[in-house]
Amino acid sequence: MRQLAEKKKTVQRWRGLEKKLADIAELMTISSEDAAILDELDKELALLASQVDEFELQTAFSGEYDDRNAILTIHAGAGGTESQDWAEMLMRMYLRWAERRGFEAEILDTSPGDEAGIKRVVIAVKGDYAVGYLKSEHGVHRLVRLSPFDSDHARHTSFALVEVMPEAESDIEVNIKPDDIKLETFRSSGPGGQHMQKTSSAVRITHLPTGIIVSCQSERSQHMNKEFAFKILRSRLLELEIEKREAEKAKIKGKRIDAGWGNQIRSYVLHPYRMVKDHRTGYETSNTEAVLDGGLDDFINSYLRFNMGKQGK
Repeated sequence: MRQLAEKKKTVQRWRGLEKKLADIAELMTISSEDAAILDELDKELALLASQVDEFELQTAFSGEYDDRNAILTIHAGAGGTESQDWAEMLMRMYLRWAERRGFEAEILDTSPGDEAGIKRVVIAVKGDYAVGYLKSEHGVHRLVRLSPFDSDHARHTSFALVEVMPEAESDIEVNIKPDDIKLETFRSSGPGGQHMQKTSSAVRITHLPTGIIVSCQSERSQHMNKEFAFKILRSRLLELEIEKREAEKAKIKGKRIDAGWGNQIRSYVLHPYRMVKDHRTGYETSNTEAVLDGGLDDFINSYLRFNMGKQGK
């Protein structure tokens, strides 16, 4: 029923655009001598063209799970505080991007850095085709800048790994047996005041058959942390099931990638010049501030078109 509803919505969108185009064409014929009306119709036509362009991109969402909500995880690479600060910058970038698109983004778990930044964060992103859009972000992201943590202000290169998984929609998709689970509680190490420090509200779940370990400590309630931890676990188990079914890891997550030299999909250079460049598509911009403030759509769209081109060959 969900798939049928999505198909109907897609058909209605295209039929709506088709009707708008027919109406504009008819009005242009009737008002061919009225310059003011023709100017207005030109604007309507330009808006229609941009809508067609956006909907056309959705044909790139051919993956079985592209229409799902996403679980996005950011891991700081080697480099200590530098990489941990970079991971936090990426977290802010994706939260701002989600806000701009009208998506709901919720931090499920985070591990604070030793001095600054974060070691790891797990974010649930809810919205139409969240996986389809965010799959372009899976991989290693590289930052080059003058270090704010170096007294000599030397230039540093930092890495962070971004992983994107589809959210499991129900327990039916992933069968978790009670005997396969080891549940532990512990005191949270994150912010939250005395309550989080004095009570064992944080939750760690180990899935014994696979060895997958997930934890959540972002909420004050142990019940909520447990719920979020199971959500992450279901997504990880769904990912494993997808990999088995497709018989190739690269279908959803790709092979294991080290957050280091030679593996980056995108570089963010803040010194000695300013540029963000995607190494897969070649798309680049000098407006680094806009990108780090969530302006990712041009990079995402270029990746989707790049994939459409590869599929057409």
